[in-house]
Amino acid sequence: RGMKQENSVKNVDSVYPVTIRNTRNPVLPLSVHIPDSEAHVMPDGRLCIYGSFDNDDILYCSDEYHVVTTPDMKEWTVHEKSLDGNDIEWCYNPAYPHYPGIDWEHPTPFIRKMLEEHTDDKEAFETNGDEAKPKLLFAPDCIFKNGKYYLYFCMADDTEGVAVSDRPEGPFTDWKQLPVGGIDPAIFIDRDGSAYYYWGQLFSHGVKLNEDMASFDSADIRDNLVTEEEHFFHEGSSMRRIGDTYYFVYASIAYGRPTSLAYATSDSPLGPFTYRGVIINNEGCDPQSWNNHGSIECVNGQWYVFYHRCSRGTKLFRRLCIEKITVLPDGTIPEVKMTSQGIGDPFAPGECIKGYEACAVRGGCYIGLAKEGEPWPEKLTNLKAGNEAVFRYIQRDPAYSKIQITAGGCGRVSVMMDGKRVGTVQISADSDIRTFCGEISPEAAAAARDESKAAGAEGIELTLCIEESEELEIFDITMEA
Repeated sequence: RGMKQENSVKNVDSVYPVTIRNTRNPVLPLSVHIPDSEAHVMPDGRLCIYGSFDNDDILYCSDEYHVVTTPDMKEWTVHEKSLDGNDIEWCYNPAYPHYPGIDWEHPTPFIRKMLEEHTDDKEAFETNGDEAKPKLLFAPDCIFKNGKYYLYFCMADDTEGVAVSDRPEGPFTDWKQLPVGGIDPAIFIDRDGSAYYYWGQLFSHGVKLNEDMASFDSADIRDNLVTEEEHFFHEGSSMRRIGDTYYFVYASIAYGRPTSLAYATSDSPLGPFTYRGVIINNEGCDPQSWNNHGSIECVNGQWYVFYHRCSRGTKLFRRLCIEKITVLPDGTIPEVKMTSQGIGDPFAPGECIKGYEACAVRGGCYIGLAKEGEPWPEKLTNLKAGNEAVFRYIQRDPAYSKIQITAGGCGRVSVMMDGKRVGTVQISADSDIRTFCGEISPEAAAAARDESKAAGAEGIELTLCIEESEELEIFDITMEA
């Protein structure tokens, strides 16, 4: 039923489960797009990731969920469908209660701006011409309690529900509609066993659940736990506790668009919350980057942030990425950059760095699909003069002597290490795909290495700057010492 493969395998069978060994970003097989990642270490010791499932070139999300599990953060399994939105009888059904989501009578400044700029997108996501509206499943969350796994989910009609399973990967059944409206549910169980439920887009809400994990006293709902005005809140609530402090993580508009994950803290799971800052920002992963949604989780003593990046020059095809983070003694979490290395070590000399592992692109280039017969499933494409592609990080200490770039088309590429120009590669592949070599200046590379060491950086940032391009496309890079 399943298959096991390395990330170098070009195509992934559509039959689940599918397993991959990888410590680089993006984490999962390239044909699997799971954004909105809620990560939890479950009682069996596996790290389980719950997210949406992008499989359409027009719509965010889809009508299915697939849970991801890993025993060691090296081998990842994408499981069979855990929930099908078409089975949820209350979605778009007027016979069932409908609870309001966004408070359209009191729009925030961002709501007004979003509606003005993205009316067409909104209509595309919410309608499907004269056909029935798709029963899309948006971002979920899941928790274990009393021998059961409770999956909290939301749908495109602003309804929310909970389903139950004996296994963290599902399938989840016995779904119930919850008496709230909105998107992006989150679930948190405190040390005393109390369960708290969070939800909302643009407006955040929270409430303590009853023992059945589905009901609550509506009088106990706390609105505006975090707000757009004070906390840059957009959507995607996620709750954790570190020591005696509660961390509310969410998609933030701190940088203008909701591309960052920020956090606020409190000494209570229902606030009040104090804004603390941004953890990560995915702006720059693609020219169309629009949103982010994720979580933080401690695995074997190390904290990580789980987030997504879009691809293919669109807001869609979002894929799971992970970075290490640090919780300082004062409780703050310093902002981290997106990396190509992910949770692994910096790339070593001689190690192939795929073009699709670029963690930032500038000037209009993006990670796109490769053609049949090309070296990798995806590539750096739409490369024009002035564009840049960033790879973080390569090992700092080796004395690099040359770089190899596998590419198609023609062009000239300037090679930068921590902002210092260290070499140039001339590419003239025409209609072929070939590997081209360029020399690295030992003096310039040594200067970059010294600055990186002085700054205490984990490695060196490698940037490819496109000086000339005639249909240039880049498939992989190898640094040689």
